[in-house]
Amino acid sequence: MNRYLHTALITFYSVVTLAALAVLIYVGRSYYSLPIEERFFHPMYEMLKPSGYLGHGFGTTGTLLILIGLFSYMARKHLRIFWSWGLLKHWLEFHIFLCTLGTLLVVFHTTFKFGGIVSVGFWSLMIVWLSGLIGRFIYIQIPRSLEGQMLSLQDINEKIENLEADLKEVYDLDFLEIRSLSLFKLRRYLKMRNLKNSDYQLVRHHLKEEKQLLKRMKRLEQMKRIFTTWHYAHLPFALIMLLIMVIHVSVVLYLGYKWIF
Repeated sequence: MNRYLHTALITFYSVVTLAALAVLIYVGRSYYSLPIEERFFHPMYEMLKPSGYLGHGFGTTGTLLILIGLFSYMARKHLRIFWSWGLLKHWLEFHIFLCTLGTLLVVFHTTFKFGGIVSVGFWSLMIVWLSGLIGRFIYIQIPRSLEGQMLSLQDINEKIENLEADLKEVYDLDFLEIRSLSLFKLRRYLKMRNLKNSDYQLVRHHLKEEKQLLKRMKRLEQMKRIFTTWHYAHLPFALIMLLIMVIHVSVVLYLGYKWIF
């Protein structure tokens, strides 16, 4: 059930992000495709320019989404009071979704025009976003508990032993005997043992999970080292991005640019 929920969440987040991208391109395609010096004469210039109603809205909304995605995940991960608020992997996907959608809106807020200190913040944002996607790939390579905590080699061995014990207790099957069977031979073998098709699916799931655990166990320490190194690259650019974001917003407010507030 948890696996299906996770897949459903990723699908939902992907659809929303792609739909937002499609709408942004559709609404402003004629404006964004013009050279910068010609955009002033476009009928939607006052709406889509960075200080315009839509352009400013993209920047404000995108910034809020990034901040919510960042600090909500940090709170769930590090503050004990939030540890019971859902699974950490679901919060990670929520964090990636909000930061991706927020980054997308910020990109359209800039109207693809960068300069000065803002360009440093923008490229820091791009590096943070790209490194975040890489970090997610590394993250899922490391075996974890349901709560999202990294598993040790001992934890993985215990999980494998539990899988073997389940097969022995429930189906009276020898793990070593069926591990090397092909799917066709496995189905035929279980049929000879008078097991149902639903049982075949569960046994197959157990074998697949054990295979994944063995594979990840071989590169566990390597992935942990890579993940630690990744943090050293991801966090500094995130801090630079946040600092320049604060400076940019402060200057905008100081100059009197307001949105709907």
